[in-house]
Amino acid sequence: MPQVTVMHSPAPRQVLEWALDVPEGTTVRQAVLASGLAHACPDLDLAACEAGIWGRRCEWERAVRDGDRVEIYRGLLVDPKVARRERFRKQGARAAGLFAKKRPGAKPGY
Repeated sequence: MPQVTVMHSPAPRQVLEWALDVPEGTTVRQAVLASGLAHACPDLDLAACEAGIWGRRCEWERAVRDGDRVEIYRGLLVDPKVARRERFRKQGARAAGLFAKKRPGAKPGY
């Protein structure tokens, strides 16, 4: 029997994880339903979520293999580009970027 891990992060820095033994031919959807995620997060709408295996988005009907890590993704609250702009605006040009933290005695630009 293939062993898979189902993972979901309902909030930042919070991860729920289930290790399952599933029969051959089990789909991503069946593995998620067998994990008990619906009981742990009753407010989660699986129809609106996307799933992936090892960080790559996949279809719900894809068959899982031994050792797969099935991940359920939550939607983004803020566009990453907007969040980066806001952080940059708060920090200012001198405190952000590649050369913001220089080593003592380092050459300019390094």
